[in-house]
Amino acid sequence: SPPAVLLLLSLLGLAAAGKLLVVPVDGSHWLSMQELLDMLQQKGHEVVVVAPEVSLHIKPSKNFVMKMYPVPFTQEELDKVFKGSVMDLFKGGPFLERVIRQYQQAKKTSALFLATCTHLIHNKELIRYLEESKFDAVLTDPILPCGAILAEYLSLPSVYFLQQIPCGLEYQATQCPNPPSYVPRVFTDLTDRMTFLQRVKNMLYDIPNFFLCNVVFQPYAELASEFLQREVTVPDLLRQASIWLMKLDFVLHFPKPLMPNMVLISGVNCAYKKLSQ
Repeated sequence: SPPAVLLLLSLLGLAAAGKLLVVPVDGSHWLSMQELLDMLQQKGHEVVVVAPEVSLHIKPSKNFVMKMYPVPFTQEELDKVFKGSVMDLFKGGPFLERVIRQYQQAKKTSALFLATCTHLIHNKELIRYLEESKFDAVLTDPILPCGAILAEYLSLPSVYFLQQIPCGLEYQATQCPNPPSYVPRVFTDLTDRMTFLQRVKNMLYDIPNFFLCNVVFQPYAELASEFLQREVTVPDLLRQASIWLMKLDFVLHFPKPLMPNMVLISGVNCAYKKLSQ
């Protein structure tokens, strides 16, 4: 009968929906992720976002449940550090000077993000809620591995939503080829067609990344090892991802090798807005 058919269809709709835990990264990273969450909610999925009480853009919405936790810094401190980061991006100068500036700025921003992650995973009440909520998967931006730590702790499959990770950790984690003879590095102004000397330059420009990554990511490895009670590295955590949704395409980016679980979703970088002329 028609009522029975409607009932069965509604049950199928419930079976198709899932419960998603979202661990976002603040700033422009959140703007594109929020657009994705709105679409998931429209398709019937239950979305729960965990976020710090102090943030730039992460605010409550009717399209998802927001679970907030306290952090040890103020809105003014956060705004000051992010403003400094943005201003630094537009400064020129010699390569070595830019590396030193980037190193100093990375220490400031990484300290805030690390404090945010530390207060999240040490919030016993919130962690207990996450354990009891029976999520189906974790959606996170792995540019900072706090979501990856929670996914490992909760034994949940994880979906990564990103453009790129500093120091090419996405390639290390997925064992994806990333040859400096082919893939241009940041700050080089090179294309994917290089002479021998340009390839040498491309390789040399990649060396400072190892030092920058140690500053940014080693504290997360120590935090994860303490929380999970076993020795882990950041690549170990990232290696557990089920799928990588890459916010890039080969119209705006140079062609590069990819792995089977890397899916190009084009330039989904922020919510659509009608621009003035």
